[in-house]
Amino acid sequence: MAYHEHSAMNEAAAPHGLGEPDYILDGTDERPVLIVLHQEGSTPGRVGQVLQRHDVRLDIRRPVLGQPLPETLDEHRGAIVFGGPPSANDTHDYIRAELEWMKVPLREERPFLGICLGAQMLAKHLGAKVQSHPDGLAEIGYYPLHSTPEGRQVVRNWPQMIYQWHREGFDLPRGARLLAAGDWYPNQAFQYGPAAYAVQFHAELTLAMMHRWTTRGHERLRLPGAQARRAHFDGRGIYDAPVLRWLETFLARTFGRHADEKAA
Repeated sequence: MAYHEHSAMNEAAAPHGLGEPDYILDGTDERPVLIVLHQEGSTPGRVGQVLQRHDVRLDIRRPVLGQPLPETLDEHRGAIVFGGPPSANDTHDYIRAELEWMKVPLREERPFLGICLGAQMLAKHLGAKVQSHPDGLAEIGYYPLHSTPEGRQVVRNWPQMIYQWHREGFDLPRGARLLAAGDWYPNQAFQYGPAAYAVQFHAELTLAMMHRWTTRGHERLRLPGAQARRAHFDGRGIYDAPVLRWLETFLARTFGRHADEKAA
């Protein structure tokens, strides 16, 4: 399905022309997106659903299980590194290997997205600190998100509330452009170079994932700043529609092709 056939079309519509989107997410590029997960049972969630809905293939790998990452992204249209329980500061061999591997998409200037842990790992790879909030606050639930002028150059409309599940954040790497900020953790999204992006939040969350996280990770709901379980589900009903529109637009912007480019 072409991106302009989806309900998120208006979010990506160019100000000129006849309502066609700026970017189209489709299967024109037959190479898969590399998906890096950090648990045996993890899935790419709604990110994977959106990509597959638009005929984008996925190459899922789990370094924690010993699955290697490619030495080049020539055979992939880009890469997404997801979140997970570890810290970017952990000394596990696979974490250190992933941190080192991030030189590949940066060197090749290939589309890259880091989500939560993946964002923190990119920041650390670039020399920034990854650490807890000075007051020990965690963001677990829905929290305000403030897009910057630079962020609105990438995607015009950002959600004002976004789902979080973390108790560490990152400093803004030198040379990075801040795309979105938060109240407790000020650096919520950044761009580095022409094609690398990082987001602290979880736009990929499905309803099933919310049930699983708030059940298996229920002890984290008692951390300072975390929201009660009911507030997570209430928030999804109120805030999720703009999050999905943003995700559709952002994935097309990052892994799709410009509408002016002709399909092969």
